[in-house]
Amino acid sequence: MLDCTDRHCRCFHRLLSTQALLYTEMVTTGALLHGDVARHLDFDASEQPVALQLGGSDPSDLAHCAQLAQRWGYSEVNLNCGCPSERVQRGAFGACLMREPQLVADCVKAMVDAVTVPVTVKHRIGIDQLESYDFVRDFVGTVSQSGCSVFIVHARNAWLKGLSPKDNREVPPLRYDWAYRLKRDFPHLTIVLNGGVTTTGQVLHHLAQVDGVMIGREAYHNPWWLSQWDRDFFANEQTLPTDGVATGLTRERVEQQMVAYMDRELANHGTPWPTIARHMLGLRHGLPGARHWRRVWSDASLKALAPERVMALAHGED
Repeated sequence: MLDCTDRHCRCFHRLLSTQALLYTEMVTTGALLHGDVARHLDFDASEQPVALQLGGSDPSDLAHCAQLAQRWGYSEVNLNCGCPSERVQRGAFGACLMREPQLVADCVKAMVDAVTVPVTVKHRIGIDQLESYDFVRDFVGTVSQSGCSVFIVHARNAWLKGLSPKDNREVPPLRYDWAYRLKRDFPHLTIVLNGGVTTTGQVLHHLAQVDGVMIGREAYHNPWWLSQWDRDFFANEQTLPTDGVATGLTRERVEQQMVAYMDRELANHGTPWPTIARHMLGLRHGLPGARHWRRVWSDASLKALAPERVMALAHGED
């Protein structure tokens, strides 16, 4: 979700679901060790609970960055062992780390020893054309001995050569049954399934087999779906409203809240509204007039206008 789940996107998504755990885009250890820490780690308190996803392969560097995450107030630190891009491979982290489960275990152990917040791992089920459940089972078994109890399983292989990151999300076949088998083989671990999930029915089906489901692209492109999550997936855990109407949650209300957020960001940080608006372009997905609404909010030639004015134009008001 690089260039997608920045802090503006997360503030938007938090308006739609108060309960879902949000994740940052992957931040490399190098960016935190040698770059602008505040730019990478700053977030709004309203985003909580939010997890920082790290990319790296050096235990001491990851431990230091995990400490930064805890100091900044993140609820969880997640190590990415699933990204297949060649740029990430050149940095010797991401999905290629699955070839070195003991190194991943050492990285996790260093982070677990350094912080008190949970340390989790996101990974694929295999690498390239290696089709073996034993591979991912042994990976999880080795890494879990280092103190990691939560594994987010993208249920596809990562093809490190010959496929783009986009193709890697679509071409390798999904094997949800392997994630189910991991839960059966490691009942004491929390297994979260990821990959290709687009409907509430699918989520509920998977939750009968595993402990959680991570949603990526569908949540970004069809964000109004999130407005149902508190009711559909969290209502049994605490007292929550049974529908969005009871809380005043409508697309129009969310849009108004985002306009107010744009005003604050411009005043406080000089952030132009198009930088924020791009994340909410799917809000009216499937509704009449959605194309016009989306076209107005994505029109950079209007960036000199106040967000309130752009919203009026998007709804056809003079």
